[in-house]
Amino acid sequence: MLDLTNAIYHDADKARAHLEAIHWPHGPICPHCGNANPGRITKLEGKSTRPGVYKCNECRQPFSVTVGTVFERSKIPLNKWVMASHLMAASKKGISAHQLHRMLGVTYKTAWFMAHRIREAMKEDVKSAGPLGGEGKTVEADETYIGKRDTPYVSPQRKGRPFTKKGKSGGAQKRTVVSLVERGGKVRSFHVQHATKDVVRDILVRNADRSSTLYTDESRLYTTTGEEYAKHETVNHSRKEYARGIVHTNTIENVFSVFKRGMIGVYQHCGEAHLHRYLAEFDFRYNRRTALKISDAERAEDLLRMARDKRLTYRRIGEAGIA
Repeated sequence: MLDLTNAIYHDADKARAHLEAIHWPHGPICPHCGNANPGRITKLEGKSTRPGVYKCNECRQPFSVTVGTVFERSKIPLNKWVMASHLMAASKKGISAHQLHRMLGVTYKTAWFMAHRIREAMKEDVKSAGPLGGEGKTVEADETYIGKRDTPYVSPQRKGRPFTKKGKSGGAQKRTVVSLVERGGKVRSFHVQHATKDVVRDILVRNADRSSTLYTDESRLYTTTGEEYAKHETVNHSRKEYARGIVHTNTIENVFSVFKRGMIGVYQHCGEAHLHRYLAEFDFRYNRRTALKISDAERAEDLLRMARDKRLTYRRIGEAGIA
């Protein structure tokens, strides 16, 4: 629960000290050259100097704790950034930009941009994290369809005729999401243009250890790729089979349920170019869920920590993120 009496949400200097304690537990580190020698770093003080500015005597560059983070060059007070980060980290199904704008006392446009910067900070570094699963572990894989494509898909085989609602087009006119979840572990979600065998295989082999046990539904997307894993079993949803002992995809279905409730009930609409950022947001919270004994405060601190080495400008915010 958000403790509104905490000074870090009202005092920019206290918020800066909080951020410094998270990023620099052993003292300031120059983001330009990596210098961490306290004898070679000077804190600049004076009426003409902004609070929290240091100067590195190695590279002669000034810096603050926000340099190299998603908060860099922002004129929004740091206490509002810290509060927004906590609100987004603690809200299971998300918090709308309209709600942020009301609670923070900023314009809607500012709140919308803050939310996208925070989602950028939530993005996991999958390369350093390594693959999901492993020997003796189980990975569930599934795809889901949400919303309507911004640009309707026209199959070349249909000679320019679009799919009809009654046709057997599956999710042809919907946005496609493919997700993998390790039971008792983390989830990874991907917005793809089309869920084909090749696309699904590429996601699986890059993100799930092949010594894992793979559970999916009866979709033929996984039939061939499943043979590359230690074990592959399916449940037949079309015949109303949802679990056969420990064989099920209920874990990933629960992930999709929270995601869709948030997208439909809280956000209501998102441009297709931004869908990958919302997926990163929901993955972030799931990977630090209460069931793993992670509190709201710990999740918020983790988010502030992950803000480093990431930037998001107004120009980049519109970039598409389709795999």
